[in-house]
Amino acid sequence: MKDLRNMSKQQIINFVEALGEKPFRGKQVYEWVIKGVSQFEEMANLPNALRQKLSEVAILDNYKIIQQLKAKDGTIKVLGALKDGNLVESVFMTYKHGHSACISTQVGCKMKCSFCASTLNGIVRSLTAGEYLGQVYALQKLTGHRIDNVVLMGSGEPLDNYEESVRFIKMVTDEDGLNLSGRSITLSTCGLVPEIYKLADEKFAITLAISLHNPFQEERMEIMPISKRYPIKELLKAVEYYAEKTGRRVTFEYALIAGVNDTELHAEQLGSLLRGKLVHVNLIPVNAVEEKAFKPSQNDQINRFKTILLDKYRINTTVRRELGSDINAACGQLRNSHLKSE
Repeated sequence: MKDLRNMSKQQIINFVEALGEKPFRGKQVYEWVIKGVSQFEEMANLPNALRQKLSEVAILDNYKIIQQLKAKDGTIKVLGALKDGNLVESVFMTYKHGHSACISTQVGCKMKCSFCASTLNGIVRSLTAGEYLGQVYALQKLTGHRIDNVVLMGSGEPLDNYEESVRFIKMVTDEDGLNLSGRSITLSTCGLVPEIYKLADEKFAITLAISLHNPFQEERMEIMPISKRYPIKELLKAVEYYAEKTGRRVTFEYALIAGVNDTELHAEQLGSLLRGKLVHVNLIPVNAVEEKAFKPSQNDQINRFKTILLDKYRINTTVRRELGSDINAACGQLRNSHLKSE
């Protein structure tokens, strides 16, 4: 069975032609696919015979929401089932600049970052670009809002699924598709250096976000094993290359963990590493995870950290507004709870 959401416009046209139909029928099918329909019966301008034929050889609904939690601030966390029964999470968030979807790129994750719930059960498999899109369509249908921004920051490492992540970016920015601006897409990585170089050469207009979380190499290796393979010095060289190639400012995500990485010494080291670079630092109070011992830093400590970066090192720094804190909206938490209940 072909997943129509995983196909380009031309691929769908070719597929429908191979069924004995005219090219314009393929264009009609594609138009319905990008509207996010989940049943062939919804394709109102297609003959019944073609709808029946498509239902026998293709699928549409590759991501079905099975559970949802809504926060007081309007954030919606959903758990969705893929066609093979695997579960992934997606989050709908509303900001001043529009509606955002944070989507998963893998079922689970193998990066083993010690503060993240996504890694608890390891990795099962990577998603297809069509399954990325399935999450976006599902959130649009659920909320009735067009998704304006997409963040590849859910469960999984997008650059560990490089080809599908790149294919998704091309599909979602296609003017014949959802037609999102590259600037409205953020890709978050824990720091796969070779893939950062490759992504830079794609020359997308997207935002690259680096999950740093500690500016000291030895300490970062303890909480982020990927740093053993790609040390901070190598990561920063790749980031500089990315900024030069794309002209885009790079975001550094820094999860503040009480007593672990939130001291003034850490702020000073981070500032000295990033001073003068085309970067932005996003400070994030770490999400408390039941299976982990880490706790978020207190507000006064967060503000001290921010002040050092802003005032002393002149680095653009913000503190991420916490959304969905009352529904455990962090990556992996809902899926893990569901798996434990089973």
